Amino acid sequence: MNARLLFIHAFSPLHAGTGQAVGAIDLPVAREKATGLPYLPGSSLKGVLREACPDEELRRCVFGPEPSHASDYAGSVQISDQRLLVLPVRSLKGTFAWVTAPFILRRFLRDAGCAAVSGLPTAVPSPAGVRSCLVPGNAEVIVHNGRVILEDLDLDGQDDAGTQAWAAWIGGQVFADDPDWQAVFTARFCVVHDDVLGFLLETATEITARIRLQEEAKTVQEGGLWYEEALPAETVLSGLIVATPVMAEADEVFRTLADLVAGPLQLGGKATVGRGLCRLRLTGGVSRADT
Repeated sequence: MNARLLFIHAFSPLHAGTGQAVGAIDLPVAREKATGLPYLPGSSLKGVLREACPDEELRRCVFGPEPSHASDYAGSVQISDQRLLVLPVRSLKGTFAWVTAPFILRRFLRDAGCAAVSGLPTAVPSPAGVRSCLVPGNAEVIVHNGRVILEDLDLDGQDDAGTQAWAAWIGGQVFADDPDWQAVFTARFCVVHDDVLGFLLETATEITARIRLQEEAKTVQEGGLWYEEALPAETVLSGLIVATPVMAEADEVFRTLADLVAGPLQLGGKATVGRGLCRLRLTGGVSRADT
């Protein structure tokens, strides 16, 4: 399978919505049905990359024909949903921490294997219980008297070599050309219990109240108040991109994508209010035959 791993780092809040209200939130982010984990739909990302491709012929070869002729042939690139890898969470010490959980890392390892990624840790750190938080040995930035306090959760910070290895590897991928930010990432990285992350996913996303004014009276229109949910700035997502030679060879597909993600892109909705400015980075191993 010819696959690459994609990292998405949100520079501003990312609203990848479903358009379906849940509870008090009128415009929630997309979440997986079974796990509740936020994700950016692959179709949304593919549309952005398609529009960013300036060469019309190359666009057709890589991404497929226009929707009106979609039945003519398939595109040469398949993009998976980009799933949450690391969530920034408010911290009593150090302002915020980059948080992940064992289940997320296990799924990430599976994706990395499909992309033939090498050099990443193979063991998944697993906190002993819901009160435990695994941190790298140099995570004093977020540890206060042996405690890590995330939102309203008071957790026992425990140094862990495996967490140190994961922090260094993910930081090296997301901030490949910036050693300073790699150090910042490692110092703020932690692994919490899956149940704790489930709680944080309900409390640590960004909720914004928005209004629509009557133009003349400058008062709120009837029905013009709603609440939007977004993944906070500094969120990291990841997923697979697969090349299937249809109208373009795999090497051409990945060269094209590498050019398209060279600069920041706007993903998700609410672009006019500054949402969804992201940096993307492709990585992965060599092409290999299906087994």
